[in-house]
Amino acid sequence: MPRVHITFPPPDGVRRRLAEEQWDLTWSDTPDGQPRSDMLADVAGCDAVITLLTDRVDEEFLDAAGPQLRVVANDAVGTDNLDLPALRRRGVAASNTPEVLDAATAEIALGLVLATSRRIAEADRFVRTGTPWQWRTDLFVGRDLAGATLGIVGLGRIGLAVAHRAAAFGMRVIATPTRSGAAEAARRGIDLLPLEELLGAADVVSLHCPLTEETRHLIGARELALIGPEGILVNTARGPVVDEQALVTALTDGTLGAAGLDVYEDEPRVPAPLRELPNVVALPHIGSAGRTTRERMAQLAVDNVRAVLGGGDPVTPV
Repeated sequence: MPRVHITFPPPDGVRRRLAEEQWDLTWSDTPDGQPRSDMLADVAGCDAVITLLTDRVDEEFLDAAGPQLRVVANDAVGTDNLDLPALRRRGVAASNTPEVLDAATAEIALGLVLATSRRIAEADRFVRTGTPWQWRTDLFVGRDLAGATLGIVGLGRIGLAVAHRAAAFGMRVIATPTRSGAAEAARRGIDLLPLEELLGAADVVSLHCPLTEETRHLIGARELALIGPEGILVNTARGPVVDEQALVTALTDGTLGAAGLDVYEDEPRVPAPLRELPNVVALPHIGSAGRTTRERMAQLAVDNVRAVLGGGDPVTPV
C-alpha cells in the first residue's frame, strides 16, 4: 500500500473521495502550513506528497522523503517553491493545479482593480471612523473603468480570464506578448506590446506572470515610474515579481498612484508602509480562496498522485 502525505487538511469533499483510495494516508491538521520539522518527519518513506505553495521542496525535503518518492503534487498553479531540477535528477514527478483557479484569481484581480480605481477600501475605512459626512462632488472621486486601459503582464490562462472580465467593464486591454496567448489575443483584439511600452500606455497594470529568475523584480523603480503618478499596479501573481522597497518608495512619493496587492515579497510579512498607506489595498493572498476552487485544486492534486501511483504520468505535469 503506497504511503501518501498531505501537508494540509484537505477539504471535506476531497476527504470523502480520499477514503476510497487504497493508500496509507496521513495529513496535517494545520491550515496555515505544516511546520517544517513536522513535514520532514511526516514525508519520510512516502511514495507521494501533496504540498502547498508555502512548502519548500528542495534537497533537504527529498532526502527526508527517501528514494522511493515518486511524485510531489503541488496544490497551487505556481511552482516556485519546487526545486524542479532536483526533482528531475531524482526521477520524481511534479505537478501543479492549473486552470481550476483561473476564474477565482481573476475575480480577485478585478476586485483589486475596482477597489483601487474607485477607492472602495479607502472610502470604507473612512465611513468606519464615524466621521460626519454628506454627499459632495469631490468625495473619494476615482478613476472610471469604462474607457481606461488595462495592461496585463503575462497573458496566460489567468491573464486571459482577467482580460475577459475587464472587457465587460468597458476597459481596453493590452498585454505583453506570450507564445501561448498570441492567437487568443488576436481573436479578442488585445494589442500585444513590449513591457516598457505597455507600462507607459496602461492606466492599470495587472501582473500574471510566473516567478522565475527572469521575472524576479521585473517591476522596479524604473518600471513603476513608467506606470506613473495616476497609474495603478495590481499584483496577484507572486510578490517577488515586484521590488517591494521600490514600490513603497513610489507609493510614498507619488511616483505611482495606487497599488492593489494579494502577494508580497516576504510573505506573510507585509511592510508597515503597505499596511498604512491609504493608496494601497492589501489582501492576505486569497486569490484562489473560493470554496469550490479550493476543493477542485485539492482534487486535481489527488488525481495527479493517483495517476503516478497507477503507473502513468501526472494529469498536469510541470
